[in-house]
Amino acid sequence: MWLKPEEVLLKNALKLWVTEKSNDYFVLQRRRGYGEDSGGLTGLLVGTLDTVLDSTAKVAPFRIIHQTPDSQVYWNIACGASLEEISQHWDWLQQNITRTLSVFDSGEDITSFVQGKIRGLIAEEGTSASDEEDPERFREAVLRFERLFGLPQREKLVTYFSCSYWRGRVPNQGWIYLSTNFLCFYSYMLGNEVKLVYPWDEVSRLERTSSVLLAESIRVCVRGEDHFFSMLLRLQQTYVIMQQLADYAIVRFFDKETFNAEHPLANPLHITQRALEIHARNQSFRAFFRLPQEENLCEVYESFLWVPLCHVNTLGKICVSENYLCFASQDGSQCHLIIPLWEVRILQIFLQTAKKSVIETALEKKKYRRLDCMCVFLSEDEEGVMVGQSQAVSTEALMNVFHPHDAENLDPKMLKERMKEQSWQIHFAEYGRGTGMFCTKKTRDLIVRGVPETLRGELWMLFSGAVHDMASHPGYYGRLLEECMGSSSLACDEIERDLHRSLPEHPAFQSDTGISALRRVLTAYAHRNPKIGYCQAMNILTSVLLLYAKEEEAFWLLVAVCERMLPDYFNRRIIGALVDQAVFEELIREHLTQLTEHMTDLSFFSSVSLSWFLTLFISVLPIESAVNVVDCFFYDGIKAILQLGLAVLDYNMDNLLCCHDDAEAVTVLNRFFDSVTNKDSPLPVTVQHASATANDKSIQKVDIGNLIKEAYEKYGDIRTEEVENMRKRNKLYVIQTLEDTTKQNVVSTKAVLYFNAAQLDELYMLFKRQHFVSCYWSVCSPALQNHDPSLPYLDQYQLDQSQFSSLFNLLQPWTTHTHARSLARSAFRLLDENGDGLVNFKEFICGLGKRTLTQEMLSLMNQNKVEDLQRREENIKDLPRINQVQFIGLTKTLYGVFHGDEEEESLYRAVARVTSLLLRMEEVGRKLQESSPQKMPQNTPTSTAQPETSPTLPTSPETETLTEGEGDQPDSPVSQQETAPSHSDITPTSTSRPSTPTSNTPSSPSAVRDGDWSFSFEQILASLLNEPSVVRLKYEYHKCFHLTKPISSLNIYHSHFGD
Repeated sequence: MWLKPEEVLLKNALKLWVTEKSNDYFVLQRRRGYGEDSGGLTGLLVGTLDTVLDSTAKVAPFRIIHQTPDSQVYWNIACGASLEEISQHWDWLQQNITRTLSVFDSGEDITSFVQGKIRGLIAEEGTSASDEEDPERFREAVLRFERLFGLPQREKLVTYFSCSYWRGRVPNQGWIYLSTNFLCFYSYMLGNEVKLVYPWDEVSRLERTSSVLLAESIRVCVRGEDHFFSMLLRLQQTYVIMQQLADYAIVRFFDKETFNAEHPLANPLHITQRALEIHARNQSFRAFFRLPQEENLCEVYESFLWVPLCHVNTLGKICVSENYLCFASQDGSQCHLIIPLWEVRILQIFLQTAKKSVIETALEKKKYRRLDCMCVFLSEDEEGVMVGQSQAVSTEALMNVFHPHDAENLDPKMLKERMKEQSWQIHFAEYGRGTGMFCTKKTRDLIVRGVPETLRGELWMLFSGAVHDMASHPGYYGRLLEECMGSSSLACDEIERDLHRSLPEHPAFQSDTGISALRRVLTAYAHRNPKIGYCQAMNILTSVLLLYAKEEEAFWLLVAVCERMLPDYFNRRIIGALVDQAVFEELIREHLTQLTEHMTDLSFFSSVSLSWFLTLFISVLPIESAVNVVDCFFYDGIKAILQLGLAVLDYNMDNLLCCHDDAEAVTVLNRFFDSVTNKDSPLPVTVQHASATANDKSIQKVDIGNLIKEAYEKYGDIRTEEVENMRKRNKLYVIQTLEDTTKQNVVSTKAVLYFNAAQLDELYMLFKRQHFVSCYWSVCSPALQNHDPSLPYLDQYQLDQSQFSSLFNLLQPWTTHTHARSLARSAFRLLDENGDGLVNFKEFICGLGKRTLTQEMLSLMNQNKVEDLQRREENIKDLPRINQVQFIGLTKTLYGVFHGDEEEESLYRAVARVTSLLLRMEEVGRKLQESSPQKMPQNTPTSTAQPETSPTLPTSPETETLTEGEGDQPDSPVSQQETAPSHSDITPTSTSRPSTPTSNTPSSPSAVRDGDWSFSFEQILASLLNEPSVVRLKYEYHKCFHLTKPISSLNIYHSHFGD
């Protein structure tokens, strides 16, 4: 392809190029190390340079350079992947350019003319060189990625970067490739090749670090081993993409409860760098402005916002989505604004441009939105109950019902409450009220001072973003109630159990009014989000919401908390709470160093603070104090809870340093929470929570307002972006820690006695890896859909038949013969006890870990009974007899087991002797039946004792043939002794199956057909136990089975791909 002319100072620098053709103006060159002289030291050096520098010559090893006779400067104008491609460019130059150049007098004119022609060719192709460069280089990178790592074409490369991988203090310069499911690295320097392939689902730590040796690097921890990558440019971009891919894999594979099937990145085949950037931008946009999940960021513009009364222009950015226009300041004023587009009535744009703005376009789409919203509002009756739906829904906050506001009360606390209300009314007058209100530093100051009782529900709805959810889903709550009320489910049973445990001291929940409202809200949410359903602590939080918000508003507040502000908190594994506890520990190390030095193990604070995060301090503080904490939470999010937690520990620092154990520390914290009061609370005594130390004057009281103010003063510099980054960084570690705990439970379980702890550890990792391999490129993998973290640890991961066959062939030693596939299929059906088409880990290791030779033979016989795949009790007497086809398969399986063994020849001979003996016994039995057909009743079985005790019978030609043929099918199958006499003649060389009455074996799909000879398990086992070499093999096999094929060395990815 033609290239934008680039200057080359030395034509043959370091002799890296070899001239193929040349004239006075152009030179066609080939990269040394490609083609005829690709071997040798020079080729090795050139290959190293191309890999390190990611030179275009690695993919396009031919080029054309332009030169003039009177100049030492050369210009690169074309490159090609093959000699044929570059020759086409060379011929064009010869025919169209070379003859014209002879008319120019100076070299500068020649060079200018050539450069102009080349740029014209590039322009004629319809794209500029800069636009073409990135796609072309990416296509080259994809080809290298597939060739270097042997991954299937379905594995999608997202991006790649130049970086150094550090082994100790030695850097390996190369390229890091980030794909949908794998982190890959390749380096080739002076013959030393470094190749890494790690799946994202095994990454437990991913963070930016710095050290004395490395100014800054990316640390990746995989299976307990640290890997460090450094780069000069785009370190942050690389880290963000790695973080997104790792988080995507973790959520998709491990945290299935929170994975949305309609996620924009749900299909791994559609993930690109652009898609990741858009998804991250939309997430940040929605999280910052607390907007519904359906909103996506359309445009961003830098702008100034005129703030009323302040009379200043605030620098920031306008963010436009489908339904909202938002502004966020960037000058430290902490000002932001949210305007629903359907509420905009007038828009004046003073721009001299013919192009319609994005805002105008969005407003045109929403011109009728305001009328649509007005049409769906339901009327209210005189009793304050919403009508138009079957369920009666209270439209009053419970606090207004059980503690109505008394305007004539002149109590000092009520006077302070009115002063707060006046302050907020002034704020509303200056900055607006409702969704279009300006939020500034003054707003936060009012929040810290405490929200008035009468405005609490309104402000909670506004700051949490629940007001936007409710506005965009009119009538949704009523429809949910109609669908779910009266239904029965596990979540409903759990809700009923906890209803009377929710703020039982408050009068509102001592009556049917409060209990019914709480039941309706929790049941509606469990119906809306069945992945979460109902979890403990939701009842406590919802009861507080119902005190200050209407019932439908409380529902949307619960939605905002569970799905947006506290993600992953309310599920069976409370992953979100564990992540925030890890963030809390990190902040303790950073801000409370004295406490960290005293208590080296900070996990104590994680266990103590769990209820703080789950209930927003409602479970540990009096209700009148806890609502102030909830005020701050709805405005600042989880940052407010972290700040308050640090303030609590800081306040009790001296007492905690004197504690000798965890019990003393718990006592200190409990006494502190009992001493917290709200001196400005206007609630009556009957509503307030009476602590155990309320009448103890020796205990110093702590006002919640002062505690919150101190938290903001000391730890207010913690930024929300910093907290979110900590969350992402610790989420990988928390989920992998839970997985490690699961693995340890498997290793330590007493239910599995076939392997030691080290073998179980490796087997579990291999089994889980095989489980994920099938899920990498499939959205609807049965194994992924059936993965349930709530199941017992031995049942969580499951394999389907194809996955099991791949893993079975990796581990079993008899998979070299032709029946390996059918053996794996039969073994899978044997182990699938419940018939769901999946095998869990417990079933897998039980089938893999047979200990005795009897169990091994039972397994082999069951695997070879292809016609009878029904699960049977492993009892020798219950096992059906094996017919001739199955007996031949069993013999071949035994030969497959012996293949590669040190005593292979003696084992072959032993099996041949056993086979010959069994056939001779059956032949003798047949002759006895044929010699006395009239003496034996038709349905009476003949004893097999005599032939079984006659090992010295003469060898027939047919059995000799079988002995020499190593298990091939014999030419003379004979009738079984236990069957009745045949009704047709049987010749020794006949392969027909004459019709005879059935034997005494139980009828089954694999019952022996008429005329077939068959063997019982006792016959085969007794014969094998007479061979010392077979018995020795049994013990050696179980002693060194896994050592002959170490599990850690099995590349399950290449075996799955067919590499």
